Amino acid sequence: MADKPSVLFVCVHNAGRSQMAAAWLNHLAGDRVEVRSAGSAPGGAVNPAAVAAMAEVGIDISEETPKMLTADAVRESDVCITMGCGDTCPVFPGKRYLDWKLDDPAGQGTEAVRPIRDEIRTLVEGLIAEITAGTTA
Repeated sequence: MADKPSVLFVCVHNAGRSQMAAAWLNHLAGDRVEVRSAGSAPGGAVNPAAVAAMAEVGIDISEETPKMLTADAVRESDVCITMGCGDTCPVFPGKRYLDWKLDDPAGQGTEAVRPIRDEIRTLVEGLIAEITAGTTA
């Protein structure tokens, strides 16, 4: 891993889980980690319930837009974390792949998205501890 580890979060629409995970990692790790997110079939906009749930914890993702997953995004990342996109994520040697089993917030209200948001935060906190060990802030 480079001096600054890079993480790519991938879900199907890049509209909920991966957007919340990227926002949490940016918020909690700051400049210590390079963060990307993408989708295998990006949606037209970020899920409004995900935007509302993140706003409740002071994180604004309202200006984010779903992005298409590319082989370059995977190639340029040290860790690729999938969230329900299955086998559509390209695999490159030397990369670390994790699959986080999370409920899909699509079509859910803010009330249902809150526990997903909180579970993502817990997973991201563990990831930060693991990938930034030995790096300086």
